[in-house]
Amino acid sequence: MKKILITIDGPAGAGKTTVSRMLADRLGIQYVDTGALYRTVAYEAAQRQIRSDDDDALEKLCGDLNIQFISGENGLRIASNGIDISDYIRTPEITRAASAVSARPVVREFLLGLQRRMGKQRSTVFEGRDMGTVVFPDADVKFFLCADSRLRAVRRYNEIKSNTVITLKEVERDICRRDRDDSNRKLAPLKPAQDAIVIDSTDLTVEQVVERMASFIKPD
Repeated sequence: MKKILITIDGPAGAGKTTVSRMLADRLGIQYVDTGALYRTVAYEAAQRQIRSDDDDALEKLCGDLNIQFISGENGLRIASNGIDISDYIRTPEITRAASAVSARPVVREFLLGLQRRMGKQRSTVFEGRDMGTVVFPDADVKFFLCADSRLRAVRRYNEIKSNTVITLKEVERDICRRDRDDSNRKLAPLKPAQDAIVIDSTDLTVEQVVERMASFIKPD
């Protein structure tokens, strides 16, 4: 297969991570979870007690970060300045903080460059919220994955319930709040690209979603 760039955007809990990994595995190409990049910045900001609206401090923080994806026995992990922080960036607190820092231009500029450098290296499936609209407007294939908010809350709750005391109702409230914040922000709002293929995963299995996506990707 020739070098190909695929983007999968969509709201929290739509199944983007699982689908993106499976599609990348099926195609034999790299997978990048861009949400983990924003979570990493949010985590490091929290560690340094930097407010999400302190652009000067965030800019300095970004300049000091070396973020890398690493493959291990437990799949793809993320390291910040050489330390694996994968287990610390999925809490509800970091999720909310990531949504806040993702709206800051200094953070987006830093990660925009990082993501585009990754995209130049080899065929990749990029998962995120503005991959097809802002980061890679010329991507070869663009998908927008959505699902019912209640179902998305259940999916997210099942992912995190072993590490938190948060309730399903609280997860659903957080998801609805994040949908509203991400969709209404002025900078890179969450929305399908004009040429994106929209897939509603509410009544589909993961395998069916991947199969549908794969049908739009033509081998060289």
